[in-house]
This record gives sequence, C-alpha cells and structure tokens, in this order.
Amino acid sequence: MYLKKIPEVQAAEVWTTMPDRFRHVGVRSEWADANRGGEPIDSFIEGPVFDRHGNLYITDIVFGRIFRINPQANWELIVQYDGEPNGMKFMSEDELLITDYKNGLMKLNLQTRQVSPFLTRRNSERFKGPNDLVFDSAGNLYFTDQGQTGMHDPSGCVYRLRPNGQLDLLIDNIPSPNGIVLSPDEKVLFIGVTRGNCIWRAPLLADGSVAKVGQFFTSYGPSGPDGLTMDQAGNLAIANPGLGYLWLLNHRAEPIAVWASPCGQSLTNMAYGDEDRQTLYCTESQTASILKIRMPHPGMSLHVPAR
Repeated sequence: MYLKKIPEVQAAEVWTTMPDRFRHVGVRSEWADANRGGEPIDSFIEGPVFDRHGNLYITDIVFGRIFRINPQANWELIVQYDGEPNGMKFMSEDELLITDYKNGLMKLNLQTRQVSPFLTRRNSERFKGPNDLVFDSAGNLYFTDQGQTGMHDPSGCVYRLRPNGQLDLLIDNIPSPNGIVLSPDEKVLFIGVTRGNCIWRAPLLADGSVAKVGQFFTSYGPSGPDGLTMDQAGNLAIANPGLGYLWLLNHRAEPIAVWASPCGQSLTNMAYGDEDRQTLYCTESQTASILKIRMPHPGMSLHVPAR
C-alpha cells in the first residue's frame, strides 16, 4: 500500500506583532472565561482579509476590536464595539461583513467606522455563534455557525445567504464548523471541523443543496483545523491551531507542504496578500503575531458581491 510521506516541516516568518499599547494585559473577559478556562488573555486575533490597497484587516475576538495593518506593518485600531468578531470578508470597497460569535452577522462601514447588524437571527432564533464566511461569484454568502458544538453535540451548521435574502440551512450536524472555502470551480465547499479534527467536503448540487458530504482530511492533536483558503491550483491551505501548523494539501488531500509557527502554537487563520497574491499572511493568536509564508501558487481572488 502506498502512503505519501508527510513533507518536512518548514518555519514560517514573523511579519509583525501587536504593539504593547493595544494589549489588554490581565483583563478578564467572558470569551476567555468560556474558551480559555478563565485565564486573562491580552487578545485573540483572527479573521485576516486584505483590501485592494494592501492593508490587512484582522479581528480581536476577545475585546471586540477590528485592526488595520498597513503594508509597512503599522497597526491602527479601526473600531471597538460590543461584540466578538471572528471572520471577515469585504462586501464592497468600504464595507466589511463580520461573523460575530456574539451578535450574528455584522457590517462595518470603514468610512464612518460604525458597526451595525446585518443578519442577527434566523426565524427569530439567535445563531449558535457564527465563525467564518466566504462569497461565491454569484454573491451567495456561505458561513459557519459553530458555537460550543463538538463531538458531544454535533449540531453546528453551514448556511447560505442568497443575494435576495433567502437563508438556506445546508448542513446541521457538524461537530464544530469553523473555516469555510469554495473550490476554484465553486462546486465544492470545504469546511474545517475543529473538534472533529478534520475537513469535510460538501459537493454543491445544481439545485443548491448538498449531498454525499464526506470527510476529506483528518488531522491530529488537541485542536483541529481552523481557517481555510484555496490557491489557484486547487490546493487547500489549513490553519491548525492545536499544532501551530499550516498544512497545504493537493486535491487528493495529500500534504504537499507543512509550515510551523515560530512563536506560539495557535495558528488560526490566513489570507493571501502582496501584489502577486502569493504570500500567505497568518494570524498566530497566542502571541498576537502575523506570520508570512511564501507559497508555491497565488491564492484565489476573493469575490466581492455587486452592490
């Protein structure tokens, strides 16, 4: 039986780290009480996304903050609000859509720096805790609703929000749905299943439903896959915070490259940046650092829905 050998682990590079003036040292938070055993933490960064000017936007889940980091690695606090922002994608040049664990889907206007509700409930019920999101070329929004689900409670969901406002529940039995990304042809959804320590593959049918959802990749360690992204060659990049790894898999789910964080062990999410979109910028949440990795192929372009 042939088994592909796991590549030698390479080291990622630290690009920038959160300045001390933005760190809330020793401050208790509801999020940390629930997710970090009550340990005070100074931040927990996530949700990286680039604008067309090369600025990187990230979230700080714990303290409801959105930061902008310019190409010179200077940090700026854009807004702080009563929420727990996680994933982000651009809705237009001046608007970010946020999957907010506490509030649902929220919208940030970068001109006014105001955060407002976008979709906070489904049929009058609150979401469990939205985590990450992706737009397709037709303007459909796919997002994960993770909450505290896991192997004990496999009830996490994946939703599709159509441009006309129709909300479809695609999957409702996932033990901790986290990162989400589409294949280059938009015929398959890949879902990071953190507490199941794996990646699910969900084919999208012509009528908009899913079928034959299966397990694509299995990881290991104390915490499974988190953020996902795809390159133009169809290779899937996986942030694995339990290992501090960045996996790059081919279409057969074979690891073709592996990188490790050089500072901390909570590599949570990533986004392709630079003019050629061939450098991957990763959030390392334990140390509030941004790592960078030169990748073999450019990343897929992110769709911004027409407004």
